[in-house]
Amino acid sequence: MKVIFLKDVKGKGKKGEIKNVADGYAHNYLLKNNLATEANQATISQLDGQKKKDQKEQEQALQEMKQLKEKLEALTIELKAKSGEGGRLFGSITTKQVASELEKKHGIKIDKRKMELDDAIRALGYTNVPVKLHQDVTATLKVHVTEEA
Repeated sequence: MKVIFLKDVKGKGKKGEIKNVADGYAHNYLLKNNLATEANQATISQLDGQKKKDQKEQEQALQEMKQLKEKLEALTIELKAKSGEGGRLFGSITTKQVASELEKKHGIKIDKRKMELDDAIRALGYTNVPVKLHQDVTATLKVHVTEEA
């Protein structure tokens, strides 16, 4: 029996796939637990329509992320911190601080986990922070750390 998977089923198929499975397995498990529906002409065309809609949404999201990338790369985040000799900071600047400053000053909300900073910023000056906005879009945010008076 041909079925369209509505959810991922380990070892059998992923959501949206059309596969041939045993009749008993389909009737007694997949259909009963709403993990799949029977694949007929109507459900297949419905699946195609859903895939096209998802594709459009992904393209729109990608365009929005590209615009956000350009906006981010034009900005410089200014942070102040106490420092000692040689420009070393007392403590460090974390991605959480960068994200909160970005939201406060520019109104752009970005999750701190999207900032791919290997280690916290521990010195004065400029630091480039890579921000992964989308699987295909990575922006570089400039962070300028100055000494607090």
